[in-house]
Amino acid sequence: MKLLSGAIAAVDHGGSLGRASALFPHAPQPFVDLSTGINPHSYPLFELPATALTRLPEAGQLRELAEIAAGAYGAPSAAHVAAAPGTQILLPRAASLVRPGKALVLGPTYAEHARAAAIAGHAVAEVGDFDSLVEADLAVLVNPNNPDGRVIEKARLLDLAARLRAKGGLLVVDEAFMDVGPIEQSLAGDVAEGGIVVLRSFGKFFGLAGVRLGFALTDPLTAERLDAQLGPWAVAGPALEYGIRALSDANWQADMRKRLAQDAGRLDALLDRFDVPVSGGTSLFRYLSSPEASSLFSALGECGVLVRHFAERPQVLRFGLPGNDAEWQRLESALAAWASRREDGPKEIER
Repeated sequence: MKLLSGAIAAVDHGGSLGRASALFPHAPQPFVDLSTGINPHSYPLFELPATALTRLPEAGQLRELAEIAAGAYGAPSAAHVAAAPGTQILLPRAASLVRPGKALVLGPTYAEHARAAAIAGHAVAEVGDFDSLVEADLAVLVNPNNPDGRVIEKARLLDLAARLRAKGGLLVVDEAFMDVGPIEQSLAGDVAEGGIVVLRSFGKFFGLAGVRLGFALTDPLTAERLDAQLGPWAVAGPALEYGIRALSDANWQADMRKRLAQDAGRLDALLDRFDVPVSGGTSLFRYLSSPEASSLFSALGECGVLVRHFAERPQVLRFGLPGNDAEWQRLESALAAWASRREDGPKEIER
């Protein structure tokens, strides 16, 4: 168990091009930003009605969004959905649903969960053993996990939720990457009994992180509590428009899952060509652990290719997906430049 006494401190994240420029001031720009797990092939942009910007959002639109989100994610009904301006704002609110006590986060994982639990007044610790979560008042895990893609089976999650519920505890499952995960392991359809909050992110899979839209799926009473905390007009007009259209577009979603799976396979093959071992991830990001991770991060950065590194785990990297042929070529060239400095050059891909 790893106690996180400084968990309220700000967390460093991927995706900051300003930080990248400071770290690699001589790198060619623009950067190829592979440091996030955001889909580089976003949902098609469309012209917004003027009312999305000139009027306050209508309650009817929010109800429509909740109904569509419930169908898209598999929640029992719209009453089980609380919509928010991104899942980030839901983290401390979900953590506040139980009285301050012991919060256990299954890690290593997305660091904001520990910070949010600390903000809510919990004593926070990170654990590496799933079975340890039963000792918590608030148990938090990410499924599929960020950054390694680990998946916890639904049966184990339901058993944990029941044991926590029996003592007034809460299970929070962040399913930010379940759009490209094994959907049969999602808890979205099992939130009605209470004691469970499932978080779903809109921006990652749909590639529209700037829209700021996310959802908590839970029992109706808890959804009402979260809605009350967020207050009126929590979801902006443009987010309502994009959420309603994109979550309704099942054909785009199915086609995109296939495309992302192909891109992830292409990335694995490219990394394998240069003896870079991939050991996990999802089809939105690939995960590797290697003693050469630090040198690879620096070499890629100097070439203007930014990947996600973790200061507390220097042997770990996470690669997002290039978005077009030019970005694929720049990544390949950067890998080749790094490999040329090693004793062994790249191996040929078997065809």
